[in-house]
Amino acid sequence: MKIRYFCRHCKNQVGELDAKQVDVSQLGFDLLNDEDQQQMVHMNSQGNMDIRTICDSCKETLDKHPNYHELDFFIH
Repeated sequence: MKIRYFCRHCKNQVGELDAKQVDVSQLGFDLLNDEDQQQMVHMNSQGNMDIRTICDSCKETLDKHPNYHELDFFIH
């Protein structure tokens, strides 16, 4: 199983881990509440885990334009 990280704004893949080499329990997903887990952690049809995160570029944009936090999507 692969654990893939995607930016929730621009949809670019920002990282990937091989679960054979990583103990998933060490990634801290158990620290998320149920709502956050549902929003951030998804199993895809290939059996990989996709994690929604934020890339450096989108974080920088949000830092420059704090009003974008009000929007569901700010990149089209």
